[in-house]
Amino acid sequence: MKNLLFVIAFISLVACTHHSKPNNVQTYTLQGNAIGTTYSIKFISDKKLQAEKAIDSLIKAVNRSTSQYIASSDISKINAGDSTLTIDHYFEDVFLTSKRIYEETDGFFDPTVGILVNTWGFGPKKTSIIPDSLTIKELLKFVGFTKVKLVNGHIIKEHPAIKFDFNAVGKGYLVDVISHYFESKDIANYMVEIGGEIRARGHNSKNKPWTIAIENPNFDGSRSIAITIQLKNESIASSGNYRKFKIDANGHRYVHTINPKTGFATASNLLSASVFGPINCAATDAYATAFMAMGLEKTKTFLEKHPVLKVFLIFNNEKGELETFKNF
Repeated sequence: MKNLLFVIAFISLVACTHHSKPNNVQTYTLQGNAIGTTYSIKFISDKKLQAEKAIDSLIKAVNRSTSQYIASSDISKINAGDSTLTIDHYFEDVFLTSKRIYEETDGFFDPTVGILVNTWGFGPKKTSIIPDSLTIKELLKFVGFTKVKLVNGHIIKEHPAIKFDFNAVGKGYLVDVISHYFESKDIANYMVEIGGEIRARGHNSKNKPWTIAIENPNFDGSRSIAITIQLKNESIASSGNYRKFKIDANGHRYVHTINPKTGFATASNLLSASVFGPINCAATDAYATAFMAMGLEKTKTFLEKHPVLKVFLIFNNEKGELETFKNF
């Protein structure tokens, strides 16, 4: 669903700017571009780190493994039918996380939707073509995480046409990778944001939890805040269908969330789903995607069985009016 152009724009940061403290403790701010979007990183430390160089290396390594926008990446080779490639630990991490959440969500999160994403024109190659139901029915034969396996470091696919698309988990995963770098350097207070997906630990320079603003789903491109929350050693990710879509000749809107059950790019009643909790950002990223496909009621049922997850959902009620739901 989410591709490396990353449509998500409804999490913005409300955090401190760079400033110094006594005893050489400072808040450092890093900003740049990564995986088709931007990143903003803040960390508090009493020592200088060569963080920019390390982060750049990590971004390149994860891209080489999991970016379908790079023809020579591992995922591109596997999608093209290479069954001899030995995957690295980045690909394995994303694969195993995807497998777990695929099973938990009963298939509503499924990174084998690659062939559908490409057909709908939300992948690397854009198209205005709207596939018909017969085409979708045929393509669904090549969708399903139960049709792929990890065996001795190799990805085995039931059919060569099966294609992975890790975009719905990729930003969150990269957030985790960079966060692990800071933790390996004993940095206890940091915030890593990539394209709206965030992982925060400790506190900001004011000794308070990192504060995050979740935006309203404004179709006109304007920006306004729906709610602010404080992250207490948590990750947050959001997904939405109001900024990336295509409209056919009859005015029907097709969204970038592909329902892996039906194969169609049809919106549920959710306009946006923000998920946070004391878990990895890759997982919150995947859950947010799954909830957009599930819709409101199925998401509520899922949350009853997974109380560790907190959500802020914006949806259309039966009258077409905007409503919100939260469980915190």
